[in-house]
Formats: sequence, structure tokens, C-alpha cells
Amino acid sequence: MKTIELNGVAYGWPRQPVVVVCVDGGDPAYFEQGREDGIMPNLARFMREGFYAIADGTVPSFTCPNNMSLITGAPPSVHGISGNYYLNEAGEAVVMTGPELLRSKTILAAFADAGAKVVSITAKDKLRKQLGKDLDLSRGNISFSAEFADRSTLVENGIENVLELAGMPQPDMYSMDLSLFVLEAGIKLLERDQPDLMFLSLTDYIQHKHAPGDPVANEFYVRIDEKIGRLVELGAVVGVTADHGMNDKSKADGTPNVIYLQDILDAEFGVGDTRVICPITDAFVRHHGALGGFVRVWCRGSKATPAAIIALIKDMPGIAMALTKAEVCQRFDLPPDREGDVAVIGDIGTVIGAAAAEHDLSNLSDARLRSHGSTTEARVPFLLSRPASADFQQRAAQGLKSHQIFEYAINGVVA
Repeated sequence: MKTIELNGVAYGWPRQPVVVVCVDGGDPAYFEQGREDGIMPNLARFMREGFYAIADGTVPSFTCPNNMSLITGAPPSVHGISGNYYLNEAGEAVVMTGPELLRSKTILAAFADAGAKVVSITAKDKLRKQLGKDLDLSRGNISFSAEFADRSTLVENGIENVLELAGMPQPDMYSMDLSLFVLEAGIKLLERDQPDLMFLSLTDYIQHKHAPGDPVANEFYVRIDEKIGRLVELGAVVGVTADHGMNDKSKADGTPNVIYLQDILDAEFGVGDTRVICPITDAFVRHHGALGGFVRVWCRGSKATPAAIIALIKDMPGIAMALTKAEVCQRFDLPPDREGDVAVIGDIGTVIGAAAAEHDLSNLSDARLRSHGSTTEARVPFLLSRPASADFQQRAAQGLKSHQIFEYAINGVVA
């Protein structure tokens, strides 16, 4: 049987279509709540009759590094994407979505080069170019986002008339329909083309606003479950995981529970001596206000040192860890050249910001802040529509990483 090797893993050739779904913000609590409430019959069947475990995701628990880990089957030390945002060698803040920043081939591209037909659909366009890196779109492969579904072209995305395909209008960025569009388009392409591999990545707007058991969250998971069931009915082996979990990060009065780290460091070392970068930062401030549980600090002047910063903040309430570059890279398998001098990680109920003046929280007034980024959001569900083989069950018992989802879905299920 033909095999594809990438980043130390040998993938067999799929015997039937394999679909991996990344439920953005899909904390295990949503799946457990849905199972208890009986609202997710298909995913509950995965849990009961297929394979279900809690896996370790990538830290920092943000969208970009975890999606790249899933699509390359490797940690950030290999693929290079360690956040949504970082400070480059010139001291410029850079969004980490350019395909040139991704240091690994993707599983989809590796299979496509060997003749497979592959599909990548993401909710937010910020992921599309990295997920579709090196993908030959002239050979029937497809890569597009729900965000710009109405702009898809054969040259740029390998497909046109996506709205007609999905049978849905262009979805709003801040709605559950953005994720549901991804799944519906995936269903239609699976039915029409029977691709060998598909990666469907959703968005976490609902999870940022609605806790497990909330009526809106329940409606979202009911509809996700129905669409995943349709993928199985069409003959696919389906793997489901998340890029990160989600936790309430608000005070008792409902306001965000924030440590504004840049203001603290400026007061101690002077303005301009340090630079705090929040790697959760992206264009979608209505999700989280650029507030997450993991930030990086660069020493830019002569006063602050990593040791001095760590000594100042490590025992502050709300801070779980303050680590040097070497420590955080070793502990979480991160690329040193894209790491700050100090990494600061919040506890389960706290987010860390830069300066208060840099964060616009006006869009967070309609709900309690729920966010991610810390180690506390790095535990994610890992489900397969079919049972895992004995060998893979034994491996999982010894430690399971979310970036193994393609390996398990392709190699590890019982036929």
C-alpha cells in the first residue's frame, strides 16, 4: 500500500474519504454537556462506539498554532507557527498567517502531490493560505474560507460558485452560520467529489459568548452534530478535535479579569524598556478583545532582564507561570526564534493584556469574557467515528496529542 511520510509519520493511503473537523473553541465541557443532555446523538455515538479521549493540544492554546499542528501532524518547533501574532527580528509586530512563515509541508499537500484529491475549508480566511500552502489547485484540489466564500475563484481557491454549492447565503462573520457553512460545503463536496482527505476548521465566536449548556451553545452543537452525522452517512471516516478549549475569564461583577502586564512593566522598568505582545491578537476583536491567557515579553532596553521580570510577576494572583525563552520552548515544543524573552501564562480565570489603553473592550459588554491561550485551555476532545485499533488505543493511553488526529483517522481506525 502506498504511504506518505511527513514529519516522522508514515500515513497509509485512505481506504475511504477521511474528514477531520476542528471545532474551534470546542472545549471538552461542551461535548460532555451535550452528551449528558442527549442533544448530540452522532457525537455521543462516536464517544460510545468509536474512539473518545482528551488530548493535549498546542500551548499557547490559540487558533493558528493549533490548526497548523493539526494540518502538519507536528508541534510548533517543527512548523514554526507559535501564535496568531509575534515580534519579528526587526522589532515589528507581525500577524503569523503568511504561508511563508509555515516551515512544514501540510498533510494535505503531501497527499495531493502523490495524487490524492484534497479539500481544505476554514471559517476565517486568516488560516486559508497556510492550510492551502503548496496545494496544486489546478488538479481538482480545493481551499477556501467561509468568510470569503462569495469571492472564491478557480485560480485562487480551486472552486467557484461556492454559495450555490452550499445552498446558503454568505454568512456573517459573527454568527454560528460561519461554521455551519464550512460543514455544509464540506458535505456537498464529499457527496459530489468523494475527496480522499478533507480538513474543516470552524470558528469559536459562539464559545466566546456562550457557556456549555447555554441555549445558543446547545443550538450550535445540535447543528454541528447533525452535519457531522451526514459526513458519516456519506461514507467518511470522521475525526473531530479542537484547536483549544474555552474558560470564563470574568470577575464576579461580569467585567473581564485582566492583568495589564505592559502597564506593570512600564511602571517598574520605564516606558519602552519592554514590549508585551499578545499572540491571541487577530482582526476579530468582538471575540476576545485581544485578551488571552498567554503573552510574550521582549526586553528592549537596558533595565529589564528576564530574571527581573519573572521575579516581579511570578507570584502575582492570576499568573500561573512566568518562564524564560529556553524554559517555555523546552516545555511546550516551541521555536526559539519566534519566542519572546519571557512567556507569561495566566491561570484558569485570568487573561493577560498589554497596556489597558491598547485593548478595546467595548464589544465585550454583551457577555462575560470567555477566552483561551493558557495551559488550562490546551486539553481538547479527540473523537473518531470508528473504534481505534488495539495498538493505537495503547499508544493513546500513554499520551495523546491533538496533532495526531490525521494519523489516527487514517492509520488507526478499525476497518
